[in-house]
Amino acid sequence: MNIQIHAKDFPMTDALREHVVRRLAYALNHGQDVLSRAVVRLSDVNGNRGGVDKSCSIELRLKGAADVIVEDVQDDLYVAIDRASERTGRLLDRRLDQLREHARVTHRDRESLVVGNPD
Repeated sequence: MNIQIHAKDFPMTDALREHVVRRLAYALNHGQDVLSRAVVRLSDVNGNRGGVDKSCSIELRLKGAADVIVEDVQDDLYVAIDRASERTGRLLDRRLDQLREHARVTHRDRESLVVGNPD
């Protein structure tokens, strides 16, 4: 899986990059076969003014399915990354379950057509 990390309004450190990669790898390890790319956007919304304004947006590009997008805003960027990663993993789980269920139903419908009426 290709992970792109973009930082807006602050410098990207090696520690921050490693944290993002580690958290995403853990959260998304079960969906590696359907992911084509993950785009992570980190930003400091208020800049030097402070406040609850550290944003982490994660966009997953899935093969054969709609994109998954999650955003979290916290006063600590590492917490925003952790929460967004966890939510992205849960959302990916639900999306994979939906895809599997759709494939199972579609397969069952095809079998009934073949086994059903020979016309």
